[in-house]
Amino acid sequence: MEIARDWKDYEILDMSNGEKLERWANVILTRPDPQIIWKEKTFPEKWKTANARYSRSNTGGGAWQYNKKMPDAWQVKYKDLTFNIKPMGFKHTGLFPEQAVNWDWMINKIKSSGRKDIKVLNLFAYTGGATVACSYAGASVCHVDSSKGMVAWAKENIASSGLSDRPVRFIIDDVTKFVQREIRRGNKYDAIIMDPPSYGRGKNGEVWQFENNISDLVELCREVLSDDPLFFLINSYTTGISSKVLENIIYLKLKLKKGKISSGEIGLPMKDSSLVLPCGIYGRWEK
Repeated sequence: MEIARDWKDYEILDMSNGEKLERWANVILTRPDPQIIWKEKTFPEKWKTANARYSRSNTGGGAWQYNKKMPDAWQVKYKDLTFNIKPMGFKHTGLFPEQAVNWDWMINKIKSSGRKDIKVLNLFAYTGGATVACSYAGASVCHVDSSKGMVAWAKENIASSGLSDRPVRFIIDDVTKFVQREIRRGNKYDAIIMDPPSYGRGKNGEVWQFENNISDLVELCREVLSDDPLFFLINSYTTGISSKVLENIIYLKLKLKKGKISSGEIGLPMKDSSLVLPCGIYGRWEK
């Protein structure tokens, strides 16, 4: 497992009974997490410090309960990157801090390549964590997401990180349809990143299901990879899918004869503890 240990503005303070207690800069939140099936609290007193808690409803969904005054939105930094945070519906804050391990990996691949004019395609790009990382590393990025609100948020993150002058193209579209159009246009990318949801709908009602659609999408993406690609990354939070499955799909669908394929888990450490929270999986091809 690759563990995001380099955060200063984020940390897990405790984990117990389906919930994690987290510090986001100066704001402390309690949020649900299905991996936390143990009931023991390591630091019971810390739970009283939470500014807000997201509680699930028995009928579906949930809501934030505010215990202490806190800002509507604020920022966290990861190394030289800055992200805008705010409590959203369905427990989210606009950032997945465990993705820092992938940001570091992408930044290193781009910077160490010795190449200029690297083009990156970021699919299901959400609020743009990977877009910010690749832009910071010097690549030009095409950021694609079907949500207008998430794309606007990604633009804010680029601006907050001081990267507004960098070449980033923001596209609001269904990912599959966009890739199909890029194939027809003959556009190519040196690196492709995707973080597909388990289930989702495009802006025109297109249905996405991870198990049914991921193989076909990776095969499509092969058609927009440049002749000398740098990397290909799939990240997933889909329950029940092994990281080895992603590795197998990359092998079968990309059919790249050279390079290295790897896969694994990503996780977050708990402060003052040996506990680690597993958060997701990845599959990678790299030159």
